Amino acid sequence: MTAIRPQPGATRPYAFPRFERRTLSNGLGLVIAPLAKLPVVTLLAIIDAGAVTDRAGAEGLAQLTARTLSEGAGGRDGAALAEDVERLGTAIDSSADWDAALVRLTVLASRLPEAMSLLGDVLMAPTLPAREVERLKAERLAELLQLRAEPRGLADETLDRVVYGEGARYALPAGGTEQSVATLTPDAVAACYGERYHPGAVTLVVAGDVETEVVERLAESTLGTWRGVARGTIVGPDRAASAGRRVHVVTKPGAPQSEVRIGHVGIPRGHPDYFHVVVMNAILGGLFSSRINLNLREAHGYTYGAHSAYDWRRWAGPFAVETAVQREVTDAAVREILNEIDRIRETPVSASELSLATSYLDGVFPIRYETTDAVATALANLVLYDLPGDFYDGYRANVRAVTAADLMAAARAHLHPDQMQLVVVGDPDVVREPLERMAFGPLTHYDDRGERIA
Repeated sequence: MTAIRPQPGATRPYAFPRFERRTLSNGLGLVIAPLAKLPVVTLLAIIDAGAVTDRAGAEGLAQLTARTLSEGAGGRDGAALAEDVERLGTAIDSSADWDAALVRLTVLASRLPEAMSLLGDVLMAPTLPAREVERLKAERLAELLQLRAEPRGLADETLDRVVYGEGARYALPAGGTEQSVATLTPDAVAACYGERYHPGAVTLVVAGDVETEVVERLAESTLGTWRGVARGTIVGPDRAASAGRRVHVVTKPGAPQSEVRIGHVGIPRGHPDYFHVVVMNAILGGLFSSRINLNLREAHGYTYGAHSAYDWRRWAGPFAVETAVQREVTDAAVREILNEIDRIRETPVSASELSLATSYLDGVFPIRYETTDAVATALANLVLYDLPGDFYDGYRANVRAVTAADLMAAARAHLHPDQMQLVVVGDPDVVREPLERMAFGPLTHYDDRGERIA
């Protein structure tokens, strides 16, 4: 008897949790999403103090400042603050990505007043102790040493450096380099806090088992006394390097594998072609069933996995294809990646391939927002990228509406074979000559610290 495969049912409707926006008397933004499913609440403060605010030569200062926030506040030292956090049955995380500094914690709804008070101390009265600044600096320098020994991180860092032009903030790591981090001081951290942290630069997202009016009153009494004005400007961080394809080989003598990156400057998160590009990239390299992965993994056996991605940021983050392959097939793998990029720009995708990608993106979307933390993060993205309030309600329909023609237009507009930069971290004695024969572009050789070799 032949088994009959069950057919999928009709797509269920989905509505993102309702939320309201408010503004406190001092200009601090407030986004509240009541969710009664679980008796917990997530508080997420978004501060316009991401790594893009770093000045030249002080790269890493925004991350260092954000991480130091939770090392003492409101008259407590770091140990006392940690004890108070533990009494709430939670952990506090303060960090910074490219676009913003973030402070978050999740507590039982019954502990919301205490959590709001503690968060207020961290935002308004951090002690920024010099000893902790130096400790966190040392941790970052140790991370960079580890990165130098790890081909994957070295490949990512090198691609950013060659894709973006000299002086562009995106060309250097968000956490800074050895040279920039070494120059950072406790005084610099205090100055960064004074310049970037003020109520007009902050939005507080509260998602969980709460009532909107109660949260607003609590936030006003806790954070409404904060004062400060905006200072400092952000220089566009995404200037591209000079046009033209190049090969960049980073030395890892004796490495059995090559870490491969191929990419160029992408598009900002707010670009009108966002949905077209999301679906196009899903088919190209964003899913396990994508063309690049099936080609390199299934058809040729070059790798365990390969994928492509647009790094969505407020400004134009990088587009990159990444994989690790046996060193002897480095050039062959690169050719196949380039062939797939050319193919998606030149030949319409089939209806079945398009349906597979859109059905997956549509189907997994609702399960992304099962927790208060996930909902709070989604709301933070609405704020960061100035997205419409109904963005998540319309996401699935917008994905399903993408056509094969839309996809090809996006590929032609936002994939640039003539601007691709190829980075290979591997054994130059094995990979260099085959890469030169490819005639992809001029080849530059680097040591394992990323310094050019004549």
